[in-house]
Amino acid sequence: MIDRHGADSPPAEASLGVDSTEQDAERRELSEFLTAQRQSVLAIVKGLDEAALRQTVVPSRWTPLGMLEHLAYAERFWFQHSVTGLVGDLPWPTSEADEEDGPFATDHPVAAVLAFYRDQCARSDAVLSSVTLNAEPRGGIPSDMADLARNVRSIVLHMIEETARHAGHLDIARELIDGRTGLGPR
Repeated sequence: MIDRHGADSPPAEASLGVDSTEQDAERRELSEFLTAQRQSVLAIVKGLDEAALRQTVVPSRWTPLGMLEHLAYAERFWFQHSVTGLVGDLPWPTSEADEEDGPFATDHPVAAVLAFYRDQCARSDAVLSSVTLNAEPRGGIPSDMADLARNVRSIVLHMIEETARHAGHLDIARELIDGRTGLGPR
C-alpha cells in the first residue's frame, strides 16, 4: 500500500495481529517513554541557531544536527526496515557519504533534518500502533544486531535506550555550546 507520503505503509493490523488489552497497555507505556525521550531531544536543540547546530564540541566531531539526523535514520531503520520490511524514500538524494560510518554531522538544511526526524518518529508511531509487541521483525537485521531485534518489544526498548543515550550526548553538547542545562521534559 502507498501512504499519503508516497511511501509503502506498514502492514495492516490484521496481518501482524492485534494486541490483547494487557499488551495494549504495555505498548502505550513504552510509547510514552519513547515519546518523552524524543521530546527531550527536540527540547535540547530548540533555540540553537544554525551555527550552533553544526558546531562540534567533542573530539569525535559529531554535531547536534548530525545527531538528530542519526536518530531519524535509527527510527527509520528499526521501525520501517526491521519491523515491516518496508522503507519509504528519503527527503534528499543519497550519496556514498550518507552510507559511511563517520562522525554524526550533516550538510542537509536544518529545517529538512528537523522535518525528517519528526516524520520518522510519526512513521515509527504508526508502525508501532499496527503491530503486536511479540511480532517478529519482517525486515532484514544485521547479524551483529540480532539480539536487539528479537521482536517489536525489544526494538522499542532499544529505541528508548538509543534516544535517551543520545539525548544525554545532546545535553552535554548544549551545555558546552551555550551553558544551558536541564532542558526537556525529563
